[in-house]
Amino acid sequence: MSTPTLTTDRLTLRPHCMDDFGPYAALMQSDRAVHMGGPFDLERAWQWFASDVAQWPLKGCGALAVTETATGRLVGQVVLNDLPHFPERELGRMAFAEGRGYLTEAAARLRDYALGDLGWPTLVSYVDPDNRRSAALAERLGARLDGTAGRPDPADLVHRHHKGADA
Repeated sequence: MSTPTLTTDRLTLRPHCMDDFGPYAALMQSDRAVHMGGPFDLERAWQWFASDVAQWPLKGCGALAVTETATGRLVGQVVLNDLPHFPERELGRMAFAEGRGYLTEAAARLRDYALGDLGWPTLVSYVDPDNRRSAALAERLGARLDGTAGRPDPADLVHRHHKGADA
């Protein structure tokens, strides 16, 4: 499957390019990656990036770079993960620029793509229990805690997304 390009009123969600790795690696090497098991060294950051990108041709899902349509500025990433060590398909995200609602807008668009265009019946977001901002974003998207769902890390909170679940 080819990697799609999706849009919202303000954003373009596009396939990653090599220029995106610098900001991605900087985030993954910083303390901001603590809720994903980091910080990571450059080699591990590359492995995560390559996995995010490679899922599209291998699994029909993966990561999209989030850019401001008007400027082309990279502001984050959203991802549909279908990984062997995840019990379910996941909607993930990370911000390179914060405070403008970019990730909420981008994640809602990718969620709708997965539940609509791809026909997935549901998906989850795995959230570190100390990451209140990520949990709040999942809740803004209409996801609800699912205490019965499997999780890659026993400590994770699982927020379940359903079609048409915006709050």
